[in-house]
Amino acid sequence: MENNNSSSTTVLPSSQNTQQVLWNNNTQKSSENKTIVYQSEIMGTLMKMIERVAPSAANILVLGESGTGKELVARHIHEKSNRKNKPFVAINCGALRETLLESELFGHEKGSFTGAYNRKIGLAEVANGGTLFLDEVGELSPGIQAKLLRFIQEGELYRVGGKDPIKVDIRLISATNRELDAEVQRGNFREDLFYRINTIVVSAPPLRRRREDISALVTHFLSNSNHAYLNRGRQISEDALKAMQKYDWPGNIRELQNVCERLQILSEGHTIMINDLPENVRNPEKADDIIDYDPSLTLHELEKRYILKALAHFGGNKTQAANNLGITIKTLYNKLHEYGEFEKFAVHSKPMK
Repeated sequence: MENNNSSSTTVLPSSQNTQQVLWNNNTQKSSENKTIVYQSEIMGTLMKMIERVAPSAANILVLGESGTGKELVARHIHEKSNRKNKPFVAINCGALRETLLESELFGHEKGSFTGAYNRKIGLAEVANGGTLFLDEVGELSPGIQAKLLRFIQEGELYRVGGKDPIKVDIRLISATNRELDAEVQRGNFREDLFYRINTIVVSAPPLRRRREDISALVTHFLSNSNHAYLNRGRQISEDALKAMQKYDWPGNIRELQNVCERLQILSEGHTIMINDLPENVRNPEKADDIIDYDPSLTLHELEKRYILKALAHFGGNKTQAANNLGITIKTLYNKLHEYGEFEKFAVHSKPMK
């Protein structure tokens, strides 16, 4: 792809500074869903963290909002580990009811329940020697949590209806957009399981904290879309790109990919113009970012108000608030103790006004 010399149009070539992490495996997913594209410093830091922790056998918990690419992070950890030539098996814990999830995860014996006409090998057994990725681990029921804990501790599982233990060697990576420590305090998540799965914690940053990557991501999605054969929407105007870079993308990378796909299908020409963008991307609600000086307000009080407003905005979710504020969760905890507000936000729920 060559650069267009028109002043109103930007063709987005792959930048020399853009990093792409690719891998091959036996899944049926398309290639663009197995690519990490980045050039931001925050993603560079994350990739360095992965390089350090991947060779270990430690269980890893990946935190991040919905759509931030937590499974991609998990796959990259697997590919950088000594298990890369073994299976990577993913299961969405929030998509299946308890009985079906247990069967999917641990398998079942023939005749163990109505409809069990054959023996089924569970995904944990399929992942033997490799990596088991549990997405939305915060959605696990108490019963499955207990069985998962035993599986992690003993390294063995029982199929539903089975009597004999089956030894399995896996590296466990879990992911959630929930605040698990708060779920522990509320009694919704086992404390012993929580500490088993979070030996190492990594965070997938939201797209609004890595805006430098939007240009490269748009290039990638437009170039690798299943609709590229339409030969429409292969490049994007400067105005359209700037609008996309200003938008906060609450759905993160998943939302960006969806918009790029839609633009490529609906675009009338080779170039995506600003009027082609969805209304919410073109004209997002603008927050007043001008703060008038108030002589009666100290910097300490201003910081306190802003942090508490961030927590209220995210419904008391300290992980999301800390990520958005650009501070660590430990710093946020220290601030709340300093303000005498820790108990108010001890659980993940909106504070009383």
